[in-house]
Amino acid sequence: MTIISFINFRWLDLIDIILVALLMFQFYNIVKGTAAIRIFIGILVIYIFWKIVAVLKMELLKEILGQFIGVGVLAIIIVFQQEIRKFLILIGTTGVKEMPVFRKIFNIRNQANFNVNISSISKACRNMAGTKTGALIILTKTSDLQFHITSGELMECFYSSRIIESIFFKNNPLHDGAVLIEGDKIKMARCVLPVTEKEDFPSRLGMRHRAALGITERSDAIAVVVSEQTGEIAFAKGGQINTRLNYEELRTILAEEFNVKVP
Repeated sequence: MTIISFINFRWLDLIDIILVALLMFQFYNIVKGTAAIRIFIGILVIYIFWKIVAVLKMELLKEILGQFIGVGVLAIIIVFQQEIRKFLILIGTTGVKEMPVFRKIFNIRNQANFNVNISSISKACRNMAGTKTGALIILTKTSDLQFHITSGELMECFYSSRIIESIFFKNNPLHDGAVLIEGDKIKMARCVLPVTEKEDFPSRLGMRHRAALGITERSDAIAVVVSEQTGEIAFAKGGQINTRLNYEELRTILAEEFNVKVP
């Protein structure tokens, strides 16, 4: 009874521990496989050591580590700015997805209203895979990608499979870079995208795949890649990539993503 009284453990403490564990787990999933994971582990070790020192009442060491932790908050924000942004995007996307009130207040776009031409995109990828024509297609959802796209040619045109194929034809000046599709229109072509910093990125995949993973790590957009070396089709979403897809698999995935019925 004395030990239990000394600990004074409440139900709220249990909830607090569970919530902190969930937050740490989500943040770990974001930084794992990147260079930031080593910094994250290092900061965690120092913080645990600081708490142990505080319990043991080693005042001098506690004061030194406390000052380091205090200044370290600003350093953490600077070092983990990309990961923090991704974490906030994850919370914002999942948190307001089903809340029409928030969509109206903050003018968040509803992907269900976008008439994405799944058949044209899938057919173009199938044809380009057959000729080993490299391609990178970005399909927007609710996120505005203008912050991430550093360059590109404005198009604002309706598309078909032939138009997509012609853009990525090797002699077309627009073929190098990504095509940005919003609903039933191509918004931009020849876009330069941020690339992923994952250290465990498969070496057999090229820069198009790195860019596809990079933009999906920073937004809720999805990316479709056609490899110039192998002709393989890949699909990226949420910082994860699925390779070696065929035409039917790609069409099914895109249909599920955009709630579109395909014949």
